[in-house]
Amino acid sequence: MLAATSLGAIWTASSTDTGPTAVLDRLKQIEPTILFADNASFYNGRNHPVLPKVAEIAASLLTLEAVIILPSTSSMDVDLNSINLSSGSVYDYHSFISQGTPSSELNFAQLSPDHPVYILYSSGTTGAPKCIVHSALGTLIQHKKEHALHCSIWPGARLFYYTTTTWMMWHWLVSGLASGATLILYSGSPFRYRSSIPSPDPSNSSSTPTSTPDDLAMPRLISELGITHFGTSAAYLSHLEQKSLLPVATIPMPTLKAIYSTGSPLAPSTFAYVYRAFPATVNLGSITGGTDIISLFGASCPLLPVYAGEIQCLGLGMAVRVYDPDGNDITATGDEGDLVAVRPFPSQPTSFWGPDGREKYRASYFDRFEGVWHHGDFVRVNPTTGGLVMLGRSDGVLKPAGVRFGSAEIYNLVLRHFAGSVADALCVGRRRQTDVDETVVLFLKMEEGRAFDEELVKEVKACVRRELSARHVPGVVVECTEIPVTSNGKK
Repeated sequence: MLAATSLGAIWTASSTDTGPTAVLDRLKQIEPTILFADNASFYNGRNHPVLPKVAEIAASLLTLEAVIILPSTSSMDVDLNSINLSSGSVYDYHSFISQGTPSSELNFAQLSPDHPVYILYSSGTTGAPKCIVHSALGTLIQHKKEHALHCSIWPGARLFYYTTTTWMMWHWLVSGLASGATLILYSGSPFRYRSSIPSPDPSNSSSTPTSTPDDLAMPRLISELGITHFGTSAAYLSHLEQKSLLPVATIPMPTLKAIYSTGSPLAPSTFAYVYRAFPATVNLGSITGGTDIISLFGASCPLLPVYAGEIQCLGLGMAVRVYDPDGNDITATGDEGDLVAVRPFPSQPTSFWGPDGREKYRASYFDRFEGVWHHGDFVRVNPTTGGLVMLGRSDGVLKPAGVRFGSAEIYNLVLRHFAGSVADALCVGRRRQTDVDETVVLFLKMEEGRAFDEELVKEVKACVRRELSARHVPGVVVECTEIPVTSNGKK
């Protein structure tokens, strides 16, 4: 990744657990010329072969000039003959690097500030994934601001964000090098302790990784490596909370200064849990931004107090406001509305890749409110604390009887009051063609051994009515066995 950007090449990535169709939906649009791929991945205690997927993907990308297979799992064979290109060559890693000249001087390409550095992708929920082009200088300036001023990441810091290479937090993590931080990279499940690290030498008997189930694998890693800044998803912290795990009771973490959470809103109860489960001196930074801006609109600040359910502050230099449906600025009122940015910022995309990229880019972010970036998050700003409260996605706003509210209001309430019974929840709006109004539907995933019954439904509805309002009460409450989430923990 860093080598590619030093040459002025454009980098894009997809994690090894992504299926061939999803990968091709993205890569066919950008027509890559060089593909680096793992031979396998190690997750949840097992090796997972990747080469069959690579062969399918490579055969469909007619622009490829080279495929390089990395021996990520040396116990898995690499059959280069299984990969066929319409033109070009297939290399293993050693044959590829042997063509270089290690003694030659490193030359970093000097390019314009808006030169493309990364292509990231939208989720593709409303059609083909959008290929979002980010510039080199804008990304670097934004990340260094967030690291240095919002997170106190300086030389000597040890930064670890548990993330796939697809998520924008991977790029955010790598930029920590610009602040002098040491980066910790991790491959595998966060709930398995990796008891051996694979050697790149295939003849080494220790080259096969091993792991054992361990819900506290990440706290152990923090302790063993002296990590100072740890980033994860809200879903991960919620998992620990639901299991009532208290790592600080058995695992010393004296170096830990900050914990960052993103991907979905962090429930107020989880804020309190983190300060019971981890050192009480940490700065818990619930943060928000997105692939679209490869950075943050709402950030942490070690100088400010932490309020449960709130993101500490708006990003420095980010002209974030809250608009009502008519485009009125309601930030100061504390009312709920759409998160917008009313002035440019360094990490805006330069365009979308492909034909009509600029037009599609403007339509995606500037059509809702003329000349104003519409991010798609439903939020409110607490006028007392200045904190940002995430209420869900704008396109997922619930509107029964014309009253708008975010699904996170329901999630947080249910998980706080029914933590012993309900493991997770999903809240959506349903309006069929024959319906006069929208109905709020609440799905509940029960804790193991806990029963879903009419008494629970009555209690949930009564709690929502009491704590929120009669308009918030779900019309339908049903049980489900799983809550669908993305690889980053987003519902």
